[in-house]
Amino acid sequence: MILLRTYAIALLGVAVFTALDLPLPWLLGPIAACLIAGLLGLDLRGLKPVNEAMRAVLGVAVGATLSLSVVLSMAAMWPTLLMIPVLIALSAVIGVPYFQRLWGFDFATSYYSAMPGGLQDMLVFGEEAGGDVRALSLIHATRVMVIVTILPFVLEWGWEVDLSNPPGAPAASIPAAQLALMVLAGLVGWQVARRVGLFGASILGPMIAAGILAMLGILHYRPPAEAIWAAQFFIGMTVGAKYAGVTGPEVRRDVLAALGFCVVLLVLALIFTEAVILLGLAPPLDALLAFAPGGQAEMTVLALLTGADMAFVIAHHILRIVTVIVGAPVAARWLSPKPPG
Repeated sequence: MILLRTYAIALLGVAVFTALDLPLPWLLGPIAACLIAGLLGLDLRGLKPVNEAMRAVLGVAVGATLSLSVVLSMAAMWPTLLMIPVLIALSAVIGVPYFQRLWGFDFATSYYSAMPGGLQDMLVFGEEAGGDVRALSLIHATRVMVIVTILPFVLEWGWEVDLSNPPGAPAASIPAAQLALMVLAGLVGWQVARRVGLFGASILGPMIAAGILAMLGILHYRPPAEAIWAAQFFIGMTVGAKYAGVTGPEVRRDVLAALGFCVVLLVLALIFTEAVILLGLAPPLDALLAFAPGGQAEMTVLALLTGADMAFVIAHHILRIVTVIVGAPVAARWLSPKPPG
């Protein structure tokens, strides 16, 4: 019953956004509708296997765009890739005092709230360090929601990027053998990546598998438009549903603290984007999407829909996640206050 209600609310969001001609109705509609429902106290729930499968669709979509020349071109990205650790360090330098001194969070919660990494990873690390898991969950959910909600409006209304085009060809126009290859790449890539413990297995595994097939000249198509729309729907619903059960005090402290830090992250992203543009290292759209601190799946959706350089955008987000996962626990132990004596 709760699951059906969640789907119904998310579909209502799609309908409203479509009727109002707002950007990305299949992504932003479910986010907005589930967010409002969660704040009103409704219990919401998704199916984790379905959500993971939708992330696998995005992985296949990215992998299918790769070619040998695109992969080789990644070596030339090193100047902008080197900026990613600097961006992460600045996020920590500003974010830890912001959360600790202004909002009164303990060091562990402040530190892992400031890290622009994946939500699940930051919750695991934060819990192990003694942080407030509920606060971390709301802060990172808010970060992803704000970035993913603001960017489409900036792109469509400020930069006049057309987000209304279908994200792919209709399923009926793609040969059945190619559709089967996509399903195979998604399932095998996901499960192999999960077994070897690869972070972001549900996206990166299918991406690697589909990329190999594309570079070998076996896979010639991206997943159909219907699959990309479905991925947007379930990802948007998952983001919005994280606010189910949120209380008034949590809104006044955790969510407001997160909103303030989102401003900091957006300013940092814009500064780095402007630097990349002025140095002539990448086009404006690619630079903005590469340095925007949103979720990996959500940024993948935007890159696919805007026609950005997929290799450039994804390479920077993978490096961001890897840097945070590998470096954050080490830096946290080094920076955390030492007990007296």
